[in-house]
Amino acid sequence: MKVIVGLGNPGPQYAETRHNIGFMLVDQLAEAYGLTFNPKFQGFWAEGNVQGERLLLLKPHTFMNLSGRSVSELIHFYKISGDNLLVVHDDMDLTFGKMRLRDHGSAGGHNGIKSILAELGTEKFWRLKLGVGRPPKEWDPARYVLAPFAHDEMATLDELLECAAKATNLWIKGENGRVMNLYHR
Repeated sequence: MKVIVGLGNPGPQYAETRHNIGFMLVDQLAEAYGLTFNPKFQGFWAEGNVQGERLLLLKPHTFMNLSGRSVSELIHFYKISGDNLLVVHDDMDLTFGKMRLRDHGSAGGHNGIKSILAELGTEKFWRLKLGVGRPPKEWDPARYVLAPFAHDEMATLDELLECAAKATNLWIKGENGRVMNLYHR
């Protein structure tokens, strides 16, 4: 069983923001796999069989800073190991349009990841970091990640989400090295 968690904030005011890029990817995966979300685990989850693997998708609705509560509920209910957990989130330290797959590490200042680390008590789980870039100097970083993508960023966003979907398909099949070789640009 594999679990993919997309991080974001619930509510229409956050739907198209940089901080919700994890939700965007998980929504895209659910649509591609024909899965429907239902409320559970302090969030919305979907399940199905993909590429011969049982797959669970989760969008925590605890708000970003408490994402670990939702993730922990699902992980403990199904007794999922970190090898089978992929958390997708925004990363300001990556140039917009870039992505990185990692199997462990610190929170790097991301409050959603901090919450998951605290709740799970380990840093040994997969993360797919989707680059949203740094804000302009005059912007507060919190305001930046809660702002929607600009119209001229949409083509890059679509390309990033398409590549991220392909990367998650490879991750589901256990082809993590291939993900790193193909998508760490």
